[in-house]
Amino acid sequence: MSVLLEVASIVAAYGQVRALWDVSLTVGEGEIVTLLGANGAGKTTTMRVLSGLLRPQSGTVTFAGEAIHRLPAPRIVEAGLVQIPEGRRLWPRMTVLENLELGAYVPALRARRQETLDWVLSLFPRLGERRTQLAGTLSGGEQQMLAIGRGLMSRPRLLMLDEPSLGLAPILVREVFNIIKQINARGVTVLLVEQNVRQALEIAHRGYVLETGRIVRSGSAPDLLDDPEIKRAYLGL
Repeated sequence: MSVLLEVASIVAAYGQVRALWDVSLTVGEGEIVTLLGANGAGKTTTMRVLSGLLRPQSGTVTFAGEAIHRLPAPRIVEAGLVQIPEGRRLWPRMTVLENLELGAYVPALRARRQETLDWVLSLFPRLGERRTQLAGTLSGGEQQMLAIGRGLMSRPRLLMLDEPSLGLAPILVREVFNIIKQINARGVTVLLVEQNVRQALEIAHRGYVLETGRIVRSGSAPDLLDDPEIKRAYLGL
């Protein structure tokens, strides 16, 4: 399995406050890798660095063989690395269809926009039923589907999801995780940040645990699920 994303010794800060200390991880082509940790551990900061929204103080990020840690965010999206942010960040006064079409803003993708839209709506038939509805009037679960669908309109090689189950009812959480598995089965590599540790590890191949800006554990998903420290700290066992 080839390495698609390699993060090497990243240090990042907000002003004088250091948020990441020497963070290193890899994501292989075709994997689901999950990044676990409590609030404030540095998960979202890591995502921001990978997306080009926060410049690291040191270290490197390599994607598909290209160093991207100095590239602006739009160039990173063009390279195929796309983030679905926490909180969905939809345009509530625009329709479902308009939100989806804005995901294909990269010029190289416009010619395939209808083909991509058909693919996304095959994953999310509910969005097809509501294509003329304003995004702000959708349920929480439908809004999360729309956020993921908008990201997929960019035809990512690697899709990063930041807390996709946040605020959803348990039955919708299961649906979202099933959708992530379907996306991965269709050839999209996934990096998943998620506080729902058990659900994340049940669909992931591997995982990393962040604590106070440092990677403190890593391994296969089954090994992490069986780790006594993970059970104690995150699963309440």
